[in-house]
Formats: sequence, structure tokens, C-alpha cells
Amino acid sequence: MAMIELSNIKKIYFRGSEELHILKNISLSVSQGEFVAIVGPSGSGKSTLMNTIGLLDVPSSGSYTLDGIATENMKDDQLAELRNRKIGFIFQQFNLLPRLTALENVELPMIYSGVPKKERRERALKMLEMLGMGKRANHRPSELSGGQQQRVAIARALAVGPSLLLADEPTGALDSATGKEVLELMLQLNEAGNTIILITHDLHIAEHAKRIVTLRDGEIVSDRENTPISGSTKAGVIA
Repeated sequence: MAMIELSNIKKIYFRGSEELHILKNISLSVSQGEFVAIVGPSGSGKSTLMNTIGLLDVPSSGSYTLDGIATENMKDDQLAELRNRKIGFIFQQFNLLPRLTALENVELPMIYSGVPKKERRERALKMLEMLGMGKRANHRPSELSGGQQQRVAIARALAVGPSLLLADEPTGALDSATGKEVLELMLQLNEAGNTIILITHDLHIAEHAKRIVTLRDGEIVSDRENTPISGSTKAGVIA
């Protein structure tokens, strides 16, 4: 069974009497454990497709099954519950709360999921240690480098044990060397069993994934297997 199954997905927006066809009959299947990059220029439909996969938006027509669960007839609160349980998000701007420590930021999604305080604290610290951030657990975002903040954001995304990691331009706010480290980290997470969807406009970034799907004008124009770029990040960060 595919983890992600999109079938004939269309997304239409209306601007006055004009119909804007953003996604056009998108069909895409992603299996458990894949690392897929979705790439395309501005206006290709990447963001709309990401929002659909992330259950942040609903298609105009078509069907979407996530981890065996059909989503097309769900209400907003049901979509939110499924999203919080199944998907971890990694964003370009990190989205860490500045007044909270790294540890407290990682705990946040577990608070929403009702995880008891002792358990969520232990799990958050474990996630930070796994990502090489254990010694920075009590530092606030302003006291961390961009790469360290992204590691905290990845730990937060992993905290509830999601089926899917959805990364939206995760290196966009980083310098090239730090961005490469984050991409290598994501490859290690994938090799540890995490399913990852990477959204990017940059083909060089996409080359770190094991499969590359290219969008243009709301349609998939290419879907190919790929040998990921190998970098120099130290092995063993992910236990």
C-alpha cells in the first residue's frame, strides 16, 4: 500500500469570472520509506501540491489517501487531527518560538497531541540528542546558528513520530555549506526509515533525493529515480 496516493487531483481558484487551473489531473504514488523531491519553477503548482499533501488545503476534485486513510470527505477538524498525527513539517524559516528553549520548541507538538509532560520532555531530549543538539537543549533560537535552528525544527517535526516528513525549501534560509549539512541529515533520516517529501525550486537541492518529480504548469512532466548527491557530513548523527 502506498503511503501517499494522489489520483486525478485538480485545484481551481477563481479570480472574478476567471478560472485558474493550478493543478491539472495530478496522480502520484509515494511508498513508505521513499525520499522524493518535488521540483519546478515559480508558478508550477509546487506550493499548492505541498499544501494538498500536507492537508493544509483540499483539492477541487480527485482523491487523496494518506497512509491508507481517504481524506477527500473529511471535515476541517478531522483533517487537522490527521495532519497533527501523521505529518511533520520542516519549513524554510524554522518557525521556532523565540521565547522558548530548543527543548520547549520540540515539546510543542506533543502538547497538542496530549503527551504527558514527563514523556514529552524525555522524547524531546532524545530527538535533540539524535540530531546532535542535546547540549543546546536549553538555548533559545537567538542563541543558535541557522543550521542549529533547522536541526531543532527537524527534531520538532519528528517528535510525534509522523508517517511523513514534508520539507518546504528547508535550506532556503541557510548558507550553502549549512544547507548541505541539513540535506545530508535528511538523507540519514530517510535511511533510518523516514518517508520524506522535499519541495524545492532548485534542481541541485532536489538531487539529494532518491526520486525527483518535476512540475510545470500544474502537471507532472517528469518522474525519475535518482542517485543522491553524497556529501561530507559526518556519519553517525542519526543513531
